[in-house]
Amino acid sequence: MEIEKERKISAGSYDLNRFLYGGYEKDIITTIYGAAGTGKTNFCLLTSVSLAKKNKKVMFIDTEGGFSVERVKQLSGEEYEKVLGNIILLKPVSFDEQEEAFSKLLREIKKDEIGLIVVDGMTMLYRLELAEAIKEKSESRIREINSKLAKQLRTLAEIARTRNIPVIVTNQVYSEFLSEEDFKAGKQREIHMVGGDLLKYWSKCLLELKNEKGKRKLILRKHRSLPEKSLEFEIISSGVRKRGWLA
Repeated sequence: MEIEKERKISAGSYDLNRFLYGGYEKDIITTIYGAAGTGKTNFCLLTSVSLAKKNKKVMFIDTEGGFSVERVKQLSGEEYEKVLGNIILLKPVSFDEQEEAFSKLLREIKKDEIGLIVVDGMTMLYRLELAEAIKEKSESRIREINSKLAKQLRTLAEIARTRNIPVIVTNQVYSEFLSEEDFKAGKQREIHMVGGDLLKYWSKCLLELKNEKGKRKLILRKHRSLPEKSLEFEIISSGVRKRGWLA
């Protein structure tokens, strides 16, 4: 049991740790995906604060501007200065800057101080860059952008596997367009991750977040040892707690 614990890090919540049988696995990429407002950044901040309290350095790449110092203070309590001091925050505003952030990440990793890597908004800047390339109808540019994203994910996977450093990324979703016939037939729109196949391939754990009429749900979609299951939860000042277990 102790060996099992060493292979994971705390999710920063008793209920999340119980749901994940100890927390996030160290040697893989975990992807947390969902629509805006479902709680993705809160999940990232929870585990970041938990690690930083233990004097572990956290590399936090924030592409969407969701990192909140006030929320970190709220989660950290009296230890917030130590926690903020242990978080290395990078805020790229373009896909090129995101690539530069990965270069800095590789330099920091060599110092053997990093205990967690977070990329909050893995495909946000990728999506914007890709939209421009599609607008220009530049197939070579589209291939180049997709290649860069694949390289970044491969880099994260290699770091997690070879250095036993947990990697958590968040991702956006989009829904399929329904034809008038499908809409009238009552067909539901399917939800997909941005950069879906790439993220699914490199991520060994997939967690989907939903917020349906104020009811938040966490769904374990993919895991190396756990079955698909769900948990209703709520976000509170001190973190995340369960509302009820679902089959």
